[in-house]
Amino acid sequence: MTQPLSPQALYTPCDPQSLPFETTDEVERLEETLGQERALDALHFGTGIRSSGFNLFVLGPNGAGKHALVRRYLEERAPSQPTPPDWCYIHNFQEPFKPKLLRLPAGWGSQLRHDLETLSEELRSAIPATFDSDEYQSRVHELQQEFNQRQEEAFQEIKQEAESKGISLMQTPSGFTFAPIREGEVLGPEEFQKLPEDERHQVEQEISELQEKLQWVLRQIPRWRKESQEKLQELNKEMVDLAVGHLIKGLKERYPKHDGVQAHLEAIQQDVLDHVDQFRAAQSGESPSAGEEAYEGILRRYQANLLVDNAETEGAPVVYADLPTHQHLIGRIEHRAQQGALLTDFHLIREGALHRANGGYLLLDVRKVLMQPFAWESLKRALSSGEVQIESLEQVYSFLSTVSLEPEPVPLDLKVVLLGDRFLYYLLAEYDPDFRELFKVQADFEEDLPRGEENHQLYARLIGTLADREGLRPMHREAVARVIEHGSRLAEDSERLTLHAGELADLLREASFWAGEAGRERVEARDVQTAIDQQVHRSDRIRERSQELIQRDIVLIDTEGETVGQVNGLAVLQLGRFAFGRPHRITATARLGDGQVIDIERETELGGPIHSKGVMILTHFLGARYAANRSLSLAASIAFEQSYGEVEGDSASAAELCALLSVLANAPLKQSMAVTGSVNQHGEIQAIGGVNEKVEGFFDICAERGLQGQGVVIPQSNVTHLMLRADVREAAERGDFAIYPARTVDEVMALLTGLEAGERDEGGAFPEGSINRRVEDRLEELSQLHSQEKGGKEESPHDRSS
Repeated sequence: MTQPLSPQALYTPCDPQSLPFETTDEVERLEETLGQERALDALHFGTGIRSSGFNLFVLGPNGAGKHALVRRYLEERAPSQPTPPDWCYIHNFQEPFKPKLLRLPAGWGSQLRHDLETLSEELRSAIPATFDSDEYQSRVHELQQEFNQRQEEAFQEIKQEAESKGISLMQTPSGFTFAPIREGEVLGPEEFQKLPEDERHQVEQEISELQEKLQWVLRQIPRWRKESQEKLQELNKEMVDLAVGHLIKGLKERYPKHDGVQAHLEAIQQDVLDHVDQFRAAQSGESPSAGEEAYEGILRRYQANLLVDNAETEGAPVVYADLPTHQHLIGRIEHRAQQGALLTDFHLIREGALHRANGGYLLLDVRKVLMQPFAWESLKRALSSGEVQIESLEQVYSFLSTVSLEPEPVPLDLKVVLLGDRFLYYLLAEYDPDFRELFKVQADFEEDLPRGEENHQLYARLIGTLADREGLRPMHREAVARVIEHGSRLAEDSERLTLHAGELADLLREASFWAGEAGRERVEARDVQTAIDQQVHRSDRIRERSQELIQRDIVLIDTEGETVGQVNGLAVLQLGRFAFGRPHRITATARLGDGQVIDIERETELGGPIHSKGVMILTHFLGARYAANRSLSLAASIAFEQSYGEVEGDSASAAELCALLSVLANAPLKQSMAVTGSVNQHGEIQAIGGVNEKVEGFFDICAERGLQGQGVVIPQSNVTHLMLRADVREAAERGDFAIYPARTVDEVMALLTGLEAGERDEGGAFPEGSINRRVEDRLEELSQLHSQEKGGKEESPHDRSS
């Protein structure tokens, strides 16, 4: 008969005396990362290799400290890396809607922006001053006089020729006209008609010739005016060039090695010359809108939009994007409203996280990226192309019809580090073909580390480091020992310690709080226990209600007596971060049938696939052990009584098999015991999860009703996972409660029935009266009944009449 576990096997304590300090104030702080050597090796490789596609995916459970560790590692590495350049957008004078990109050494971008802003201000004052100068006004006056003189000379020449012929050139409101004169007087029409005919013809011919000459002069006047305007424009350009040239030259001397800056300055100079008229209009105040265009429009495009400024950056940047939307990743193009229209220019281009992290490292939570529309595809496109193309989703998908830009793409050279759990990693690796090409390095975080004296001391240093970092009260070594023990409980393994830094830090914070509430300067073991108890108390309302339903016999659970075909199974309910065990009554029935074991949970679609698999396994176990040479002639059913939600997992398959064997053997099962464990086709009991919660869940029910030697049967392979509460261990010490390890279903049946399970002898028969013999006899009886029934149905009518 299987013996119960000793109280020492139910818990693996940490001896406070093995910790060589009094409080954590004496402990050396832990600088290295505990238990994550594999992940650190992956980080070292992934950040060191420069080949394309070797971005990183850091996978591990939430609360494992992935973000803090990775960020700390990158920030330690970043200063040794070269500082990335500055990036600026400038106006494209040939294609205004395609802004140009400038790459400058770190710190030069802000200097260029300042220089161009200064240039704009200088142009704002220098150009008006040029047009107000005496030299300019004098030369304009000369051009005007030249035009007027040329026009006057042409008219004077015609006038003199006309006078020499006795004809006067007169200017009337309707234009110029010629009239004959005699003795200094202009002849009227009547007087002109009195002249001799030959003389009239001579005068008319001369007037006609003079009119042709006058028409020629009048036709020349617009050309002369145009030439004068061209000379004025040349003068304007000459004056502006004098005013601007030395400013541009000075800037070009500051950036001798930057061809992009040189070209932009030359384009500015040419653009100023091309827009002299607008500057003149603004200076003269001819039009308010012209002034606004000159000063707010033209001058604005001479400046630079500093997209990324690395002047204050030392080494490679480390950027974490907390809200990785499409726009926050690749940047955006903003618009401004003007007279009812949405307008934009290169000044309204905004950087994204990829720009800020360019040349360094970008950390992203993969779940957040996947939750944002278009963000994942935008990130992949940028990494695949090696450049960031800033584009508006409204424009790409034609959601908005307005003026937009096509900025020159920014070359991309960075490492993207995704942080996420294993499920998302394997999901992406399976279903996204681009993922494996872009994220070739996985850094897999360990969730726990082995226990031992050396690791206990390292764990104590980790606890001290966390407490010191959080500014908490120092912890006594007994408190540290209790935290170490709880670390094993969190790891669900008495031989390992959890590495979930988040849960540890929360426990330390709460323990420090309760120590302060008690007026203690240091944290003691009782404060840690109080913190643990309070964590449970805040979360266990539903557990208490569940136990209340059992105590009031609303949910039926027996903890004493014996019943055929009924056993106490154990389940774990996970509610957020809190898990607790709850017993379930499992029942079985069996009768003559065709070898079918019905899983009622599956038939009602309340059973998950793993649970259904467990029922199928126990069905085949029955057939293989008891009916290898004949058909299994039974119809059996198995049910979780009073279960109204989904049942998943195979940890109840051992209990289900015991209930079925009890029915077949007609052997009552002890209701003072509960069973957990899965079973394989050979009848071996296999390990399950949540063993501590399951044991304690049944213990709590028994303790409420009075402990009378009840117990729980668990798989032998789960013994190493036991880290039970103190009250359970104390009851075991008194003999009021027991935990039994089992390797096979035979051992479980022997414990539940008090009968020998039995093994086959040399002749292949089980011992008389054993559980297995009784099951086999019953199945043989059912098989014979099935054969007789089948034979009776196949009997012919003639045979029946005879």
